[in-house]
Amino acid sequence: MTCTQALLSLFLLGPCDDVGGASEAIASAVASEARPAADVARDEGRKPDEVLAFFGIEPGMTVLEVFAGGGYYTQILDGVVGSEGRVLTHNNQGYIGFIGPQFLDRFADGGLPSVEKVIAEANDIELEQGSLDAALLILTWHDFLFGNEQFNWPDVDEQAFLDTLCHAMKPGGVLGIVDHVAEPGGDPADVAFRLHRIDPNVIKSALAGTCFELHATTGLLGNPDDDHTTNAISPDMRGKTDRFVLKFVRR
Repeated sequence: MTCTQALLSLFLLGPCDDVGGASEAIASAVASEARPAADVARDEGRKPDEVLAFFGIEPGMTVLEVFAGGGYYTQILDGVVGSEGRVLTHNNQGYIGFIGPQFLDRFADGGLPSVEKVIAEANDIELEQGSLDAALLILTWHDFLFGNEQFNWPDVDEQAFLDTLCHAMKPGGVLGIVDHVAEPGGDPADVAFRLHRIDPNVIKSALAGTCFELHATTGLLGNPDDDHTTNAISPDMRGKTDRFVLKFVRR
């Protein structure tokens, strides 16, 4: 995809880069026969090889995946970073209760040897200074915006979380964000709760003035047929939403 093509996307609001080809390590991880068939069936809509190539994930990196859910990306990242790398796969208690056994099943029989499980609320994650090469939030930033006791979901202090990432990220490290597009306007917390979507400008505003600078965007996961009004996690929308992809770099 060229920059000219990317600029035609309705959600593209910043600088852009060519996506480029996926590295051999990414291609091998995505093609691994160890991946569950249910994951492979989702690849067409999620394009993990191109997304990880866009974010520049490479062997030997230390990568934090925030709100990893069932571990779709966790398993691929394990294959990409390899034995010289490390993946910190994070979930909170709310996510653990929602996803059931599928996440822990990935670790059976010594699976995912490069992955360390981190179970904590977003504001309680403890990270060593300068330890991260990248942090990924895939379809999860909108979850920061609301607290809900019914679902065991506490409020998240976004700025405190970003301070933690700035402390942990190496200079030049990548913060990669993918989420479902919401129309501008309205209460972002209400939109996030009802539709599981977020206006990309809300995220850009949250990161303004932090250690992170927007480096590139891509229309890789765009879908002009999505009118942004349907709940993004409804069964008929899975893998079909209009999604923005933002690549921030630590100064």
